[in-house]
Amino acid sequence: MEIILEETPEAVASRCADLCVAELQHNPRLVMGLATGSSPLLLYRELINRREQREISFKDVQTFNLDEYVGLPVDHPQSYRRFMDENFFRHIDIVPSNTNVPGGMLADPALCGSIYEKLITNVGGIDLQILGIGRNGHIGFNEPTSSFNSRTRVKTLSDETVRDNSRFFGEGETQPHLSVTMGIKTILEARRVILIATGENKAEAVAAAVEGPMAAICPASSLQLHENAAIIVDQAAASRLKLTKYYVNTTAEQDRLNRERIRSGKSGPLSS
Repeated sequence: MEIILEETPEAVASRCADLCVAELQHNPRLVMGLATGSSPLLLYRELINRREQREISFKDVQTFNLDEYVGLPVDHPQSYRRFMDENFFRHIDIVPSNTNVPGGMLADPALCGSIYEKLITNVGGIDLQILGIGRNGHIGFNEPTSSFNSRTRVKTLSDETVRDNSRFFGEGETQPHLSVTMGIKTILEARRVILIATGENKAEAVAAAVEGPMAAICPASSLQLHENAAIIVDQAAASRLKLTKYYVNTTAEQDRLNRERIRSGKSGPLSS
């Protein structure tokens, strides 16, 4: 894994946007896996700005979101489909039919997994997967003890995740305890993965994912298996990492190599 430390959440979003722009310029028909929640909001705003500045276009891009609540209609204020429409899709030049979010309203939600996996397979897999991380180390809604071989499926949310997300639901409003989520194996099959994390409340999870043992109790630690994963965190989220000096040095060396590639006219993003 490549560990990139930035000073602020805004710098994290800018760095991640730079990587996304490089991927899009290299492959305008990119298949992107997208996350919801607070972590990617600044990234989406930055990508919207890059689109407005005509650095990139999403007209040939296809997207697959990580997850959706079971039982929430797409127009519900807390559905992830609505979140993506309001915070990203409506502000870029993407074709609406090219945006995919797991269906949480099927009569049999268990069928959603195989349907979603087939959609991903039919487009040749995900090129670039964006991830956040939960305080308990979850990615998507793959809660602790999720199998590293898991595929898209219905997953019960942990009490911790339900508590963390309760702030988005009004008093007396029904809050789902089930979701449909991409599995860890599906995520690991993406050609490139970028996980972003900001804030001290994510520090323990980041440390477990990056420097802890690879174990199902911390689903994000599965990214240690990925040959092209970048973890981009701000100073607060990095506060429990032990090898920060090494990560700073490796980022500097990576940036130097990328500048040399640009000067020499070599195309395509450099893998981590």
